[in-house]
Amino acid sequence: MKIEAFYRTHRYLVEHTNAKVRRILMDEIDWNDRMIGIKGTRGVGKTTFLLQYAKENFDLNDRQCLYINMNNFYFQGMGIADFAGDFYHQGGRTLLIDQVFKQPDWVKELKKCYDLYSGLKIVFTGSSVMRLKEENPELNGIVKSYNLRGFSFREFINLLTGNEFKPYTLEEIINNHERIVKKILPKVSPARYFRDYVHHGFYPFFQEQRNYSENLLKTMNMMTEVDILLIKQIELKYLTKIKKLFYELAEAGPKAPNISNLANDIETSRATVMNYIKYLADARLINMIYPVGETFPKKPSKVMLHNSNLMYAIYPIQVEVQDAMETFFVNTMWKDHKINQSGRDNFYTVDDKMKFKIADAQIQHKQRYSQDVIYARYNTEVGRDNLIPLWLLGFLY
Repeated sequence: MKIEAFYRTHRYLVEHTNAKVRRILMDEIDWNDRMIGIKGTRGVGKTTFLLQYAKENFDLNDRQCLYINMNNFYFQGMGIADFAGDFYHQGGRTLLIDQVFKQPDWVKELKKCYDLYSGLKIVFTGSSVMRLKEENPELNGIVKSYNLRGFSFREFINLLTGNEFKPYTLEEIINNHERIVKKILPKVSPARYFRDYVHHGFYPFFQEQRNYSENLLKTMNMMTEVDILLIKQIELKYLTKIKKLFYELAEAGPKAPNISNLANDIETSRATVMNYIKYLADARLINMIYPVGETFPKKPSKVMLHNSNLMYAIYPIQVEVQDAMETFFVNTMWKDHKINQSGRDNFYTVDDKMKFKIADAQIQHKQRYSQDVIYARYNTEVGRDNLIPLWLLGFLY
C-alpha cells in the first residue's frame, strides 16, 4: 500500500531530526486543538519543528502520527482529504502536513478533513504570506494559527554555548535588567556573539556547512518567486518589478519610501507599489513602520529590512551599524509588541506608550539622557536605570 512509503519516510526523517535548541513556540501552542496552522518565513525551521513535535510525542513506529510533504508528486493526483481518510481509517490520528499551500484546493481540503474526521488532528505549515483567516473565511473558528520566527539572540547563544537561558518579558527587562544581566554574564559574554547574530544568526541554516549569505540569497529569491507569486497569484512577468523594488528599498536603508520615484523606477502605478511593499512585508522581507494610529494602505513612515541578516546578504550594500542595530531592535519587538515611529521622531514608540531610542554606548555617554525615554544601547554589555543593553532585548523570546 502506498501509505507505507510515507511511513518509511516519516520514520527516517524523525529519527534523523536533532533540534539542538527547543523552540519556545512548542510550549505556546495548545496541542489539544484539532487544526493547527504554523506559519513562518522560508528557512526558519518549520519542517524541523513538525518533525521535532513527532519525535517528542510519538514512538518512532507509532502509526498514529504521520508527516507528509505536499512537494511529493503523489499529491498531484490525490487530495489531502482522501489521503487523510485512508490514514484515519487505518488508525491514524495526527497528520503533519508540510507546505500545505502546494495543493491548489488546500483550504477546501482542510475544511473537508475537519468536517469528516472528528478524531483527526492536523498540524500544517505554510508561508508567512498566507493570510489564513482574512482570505479564507471557511477556516475561521477552525484553525488556530501561530507564527514560527527565526532564532532569537537567546536561542542563538543557547545553541552555541550549551546554556539554557530563559526568555524574559519586556516589562521584566525594563524593570530588572541589571539583575538579569548579572545572571547571564558569569556564564557567557554576549558581546562575543552579538555581532555574529546580527550578521548571520536569525535563520537556523547558519549551522549548515554552506556559505550563509549565498544560502540566504537563494532563500530570499524563493520568497519572492514562490511565496509571493504563487500564493498571491501574481503573473511571472511582474517578478522582476517586485525584485527591483525590494532591492531599491534595501539599498535606500531604513527610511520613508518615495512612492512616486519607486513607481517610476519599476514602471508601475503608486497603488501597485504600495501593494508590492505589503507583499514584501507579508513575506517577512521588510517591516513597515507607521506613526501611532496609522496603518496600511497609508504610506509607512519607514521601511526597513525584516531582520539584520538580510542587510548583509544583499550586495553591494554598505551596512551602517546604527541601521543594523535599529533593524535588530524592531525585529525583536515585532513578535509580541506594537512598534511605531513618525517621520519626525528619532525614537520608537512601543505599545503606544514607551519611547525607545537605539544608541551607541560609546558615543551616547557624552550626551544628556531624557528620563521619559528608554535607551537600548549597543557596544556595552551592562546598563543602569533607563539605559538597557540592546542585546538583552534578544531574550524576549
